[in-house]
Amino acid sequence: MSVVHCGDPTIFFTWNVTYGTLSPLGVPQQVILINGQFPGPNINSTTNNNVIVNVFNNLDEPFLITWVGVQQRKNSWQDGVLGTMCPIPPGTNYTYKFQVKDQIGSFMYYPVTAMHRAAGGFGGLRINSRNLIPVPYAAPEDDYTVMIGDWYSKSHSQLKKFLDSGRAMARPDGVLINGKSAKGDGKDEPLFTMKAGKTYKYRICNVGLKNSLNFRIQGHQMKLVETEGSHTVQNTYDSLDVHIGQCFAVLVTADKEPKDYYMVASTRFSKSVLTGKGIIRYENGKGPASPEVPKAPVGWAWSLNQFRSFRWNLTASAARPNPQGSYHYGKINITRTIKLINSASKADGKLRYAINGISHVDPETPLKLADYYGIREKVFKFDTMKVDPQSTPAEKITMEPNVLNITIKDFVEIIFENPEKSLQTWHLNGYSFFAVAVEPGKWTPEKRKNYNLLDALSRHTIQVFPKSWAAILLTFDNAGMWNLRSEQPERRYLGQQLYVGVENIKRSLRNEYNMPDTALVCGLVKGMPKPPPYST
Repeated sequence: MSVVHCGDPTIFFTWNVTYGTLSPLGVPQQVILINGQFPGPNINSTTNNNVIVNVFNNLDEPFLITWVGVQQRKNSWQDGVLGTMCPIPPGTNYTYKFQVKDQIGSFMYYPVTAMHRAAGGFGGLRINSRNLIPVPYAAPEDDYTVMIGDWYSKSHSQLKKFLDSGRAMARPDGVLINGKSAKGDGKDEPLFTMKAGKTYKYRICNVGLKNSLNFRIQGHQMKLVETEGSHTVQNTYDSLDVHIGQCFAVLVTADKEPKDYYMVASTRFSKSVLTGKGIIRYENGKGPASPEVPKAPVGWAWSLNQFRSFRWNLTASAARPNPQGSYHYGKINITRTIKLINSASKADGKLRYAINGISHVDPETPLKLADYYGIREKVFKFDTMKVDPQSTPAEKITMEPNVLNITIKDFVEIIFENPEKSLQTWHLNGYSFFAVAVEPGKWTPEKRKNYNLLDALSRHTIQVFPKSWAAILLTFDNAGMWNLRSEQPERRYLGQQLYVGVENIKRSLRNEYNMPDTALVCGLVKGMPKPPPYST
């Protein structure tokens, strides 16, 4: 059975992934281009579109792209992570086929192989609302994607060698906005233009490697309207903390003197502040941007309070023509509580990151394929990690595949506890979840009384501040193998991730699509006869 559904429009892309030489920070370096672009092309889709992306890997290494925030309903086969798919070998191509089913919002894509994300290969992915579904604001004059992120002048292969040798990546060298940073010498070309009096949508995503970033636009306020697939209560902000992997959509009105203005992204919670700038130009405006850029807030208490101000818009429709708030998640009984504690330690004298004492290792055979082909016992075991809510940080690190088994349709509470001094950001593929609490200290069952059980945002990322915890709630109703990971590529590469197996026990097409005929095979399943397909 094909995953491309009749009746819904299909959009096609052909992407050539190559190396190129650019100087994002003024020093020539190797970057990853998609169709010659850095960042890569923007995917502009609409709810329920079928998306077909034919990716030609012209690099000298295996390559794989994941579609961050796309829920891939019943279709973890196209999720683009090493636990579900074989990477695309050099000199070959693979065609992704998926549907952006019942979703709206601002998302992105990026590579998950090696440390390729440190070289590029990323871009924006927007899912527009269908015309028959109203959005809770007037149509903007234009819709812009802003990819912000810290950046290293060292190559992705150098950074990978550091990690493989047991070293950390150290601090980044700068901050980029859409692959550039304005010099402020009067010669900078604008990233975006605005007409006086008009309102524009900016979709801001942090695709960086190490740092949370504060984003602001000189002289202009931002009205938050959407976050990772949820319409929000429309509060206005002078600046936004955008943690790694997160996306926000804001409305900005061109109501100032017609001239140039800086958009600014600067690192947060770092010893030395790195800043990237880009020009916004008013049409027919006269005058350069003021050299005095607005300052970012200090400390993470400000950031925590900003998180608490984000609220779900319960009166707005989303991808379906019914109010989002009709799903009363706060009244559902919790089936299971899972507590996850991140840690940094050493294994065999080398730096590793872990969750509850297990540092994940990707086997040569993708977990999903091993399960589907019936050779799970040769590749991984379910539930080797302790997830008891009363658990404490493990002293010893074990390196192995880390896979949880969760019963389909269980309503689960996940607690992220961060005993470290650095901020953590987590992402779950295949789902959105309700981000009900982020607080300092350690979690206890009594903390549930502080949960937002009414209008917490439904999103796919959550940040956990130093010496703090965060709680999310979700129904695991999407069968497949799903990646839960640190959004910091260094930590993910060195083991701070796991997979959640939501089994299609009945082997029914009602729960999950069959493995695509075009799926790549590798590892132990290469050459094995394909299992019989799921029945209806």
